[in-house]
Amino acid sequence: MITCQAIHKTFHGTTVLENIDLHVEEGKIFGLLGPSGAGKTTLIKIITGQLPKDSGDVSILGKSVEDLTGRDRNQIGIMMDQFGIYDRFSCMDNLKIFAQIYGIPTDKVRKALIDVGLEQAIRTPAGKLSKGMRNRLSLARVFIQEPRIIFLDEPTSGLDPATSRAIHKLIMDKKREGCTIFLTTHNMDEASRLCDHVALLHEGKIVEYGVPLELSRKYDHQKKILLHLADGEDETLDYSETSAGRIRMLMENRMLETIHSSEPNLETVFLELTGKKLED
Repeated sequence: MITCQAIHKTFHGTTVLENIDLHVEEGKIFGLLGPSGAGKTTLIKIITGQLPKDSGDVSILGKSVEDLTGRDRNQIGIMMDQFGIYDRFSCMDNLKIFAQIYGIPTDKVRKALIDVGLEQAIRTPAGKLSKGMRNRLSLARVFIQEPRIIFLDEPTSGLDPATSRAIHKLIMDKKREGCTIFLTTHNMDEASRLCDHVALLHEGKIVEYGVPLELSRKYDHQKKILLHLADGEDETLDYSETSAGRIRMLMENRMLETIHSSEPNLETVFLELTGKKLED
């Protein structure tokens, strides 16, 4: 659904994106991970035709981004910070304006607000919404299009865990409906929870690419097994035949409560590759 080949972009002589290659399959969630300033938003703007690239090729929906028609663009939903939300208008009026622009029947407006949990805020001005509710309104604005591809730029940034989980559920619901989702985030837990594939972006370059769990296994240098015993003690074992015997004995005697492998999370992988944290 989305392909980038050798994308390069500079601003005032500073390279922002360098030799970006990626491929997003239909019906999958792709996560672009990186700290603020890594180039995530710039790449979304290039892929969606909001910003010209210096060189390289971008295709979306099977076409070069330069060849997209109005009908094609109606199949692309974009959620970006403060993108298309009018503070003085109610949630209902915000969506009605958008529906009129895109030729969407206005009877879908109320349903879109209910679907994202804003049924109690239909008449509330957008400027009076909390950040979490405002993000839900932005999602409703995207969902009302019924797009095939959805771009979400930091959709849970600054939100509390409960609100983030609610938005994660909305995203997964869209995936189950067959949508392809391009997500940017600096939250490694969010990426691991949602994404089928991720790319780690650092200073405009993709430093690693793959399935989240497979990347964690790839960079598991310690190869340790972490045990928590019934008596409250913790134990760390190497991968060995001796450890296998120890684990079997503990299980047979009902002395083992939990067992975990020691592979790193995506935050640790990013730190190893770049020397920086995703939140930096």
